[in-house]
Amino acid sequence: MPFLLVFLIGALFGTGIVLSGMANPAKVLNFFDFAGSFDPSLAFVMAGALSVAGPGYALLFRSRQKPIFDETFHLPKASAIDAKLIGGSAVFGIGWGIAGFCPGASIPAIGLGHASAAIFVASLLVGILVARRLAQADFFADAARSG
Repeated sequence: MPFLLVFLIGALFGTGIVLSGMANPAKVLNFFDFAGSFDPSLAFVMAGALSVAGPGYALLFRSRQKPIFDETFHLPKASAIDAKLIGGSAVFGIGWGIAGFCPGASIPAIGLGHASAAIFVASLLVGILVARRLAQADFFADAARSG
């Protein structure tokens, strides 16, 4: 049952991404083009998502002690704004601005036949592997101490 639920939630998310146009990299890149063909619709999509997710999470955490299909909620424990968070956010934003895909929208875009989305996902996976290797080598802690 949990697998089916995850599949259905993913299908709903992917459908929303496609219907909102966020699987189209040109539409996303136009959001960042303030001097040219600026398209603010991405901000409306984000605002709509936040207006549903915010109250939904608030209701969920007030009404449930644990998830239906797990023993605990898996929430981030870190709260520090550190170099890893800022650096990761910058890399995410730069990648999004260059490619026109965020990780969530790239998967439905592959399903629509965007070859550039497949290249983006492959690059994303390589980046994740490199970041994990650097973290295992304690590269980030060494960089923070020397910076």
